[in-house]
Amino acid sequence: MNGHELITSQIILSSAAFPAVSYLKAIVLSEHTTIEHFENYIKQTFRNRYVIYAANGLLSLSIPVILATNRKIRIKDVRIDYDTNWQKQHYKSIESAYRSSPFFEYMIDDFQPFFKEKHKFLFDYNLKVLEIVLNILEVDKKIDLTIDFENIPACKIDLRSAIHPKKESIYKDQLKTYPQVFSDKFGFKSDLSCLDLIFNLGNETYSYLINKY
Repeated sequence: MNGHELITSQIILSSAAFPAVSYLKAIVLSEHTTIEHFENYIKQTFRNRYVIYAANGLLSLSIPVILATNRKIRIKDVRIDYDTNWQKQHYKSIESAYRSSPFFEYMIDDFQPFFKEKHKFLFDYNLKVLEIVLNILEVDKKIDLTIDFENIPACKIDLRSAIHPKKESIYKDQLKTYPQVFSDKFGFKSDLSCLDLIFNLGNETYSYLINKY
């Protein structure tokens, strides 16, 4: 898919935890975004995981969820599992990875509540994170939720499965390099969690997303 096809279009995305750069780029370049509210939950996707750039390379962080073993469950009904203190572990990993980045100390306060407060449902947690991120970027775009599941959404570009840990970025030719904390050791790593972009670029994050960085 050509990334330029997404400009001034309507898109539909899956729910995503601390969404990848390409996820945010799709939103800011599109006229209208809808997030899938009624699909069945899919394991091993960005719905409950995100990737940061740590001292030893890429680190995938997963939000534990409670799933029934004998039936499918809709994304809107997936509950977060707090049996382990994953919030403390995630925060320590993020702090270790980005504390020396240029904008960590200015931006971390916006994200701290997500590693202290307990949200019942994964979908609500992800949606609140997205709202905070868009607010940081000063992106004033209305995000709608689906009212039913459509296998083939009408009049929308379907990106629900396009942004995936095992797939190339839909914007692979447009995601230019930017300074990263450990790029001297391992080189530039593209399309990580939005946390990487925000902590490294700060107020230039939006310019990066619209190709004007």
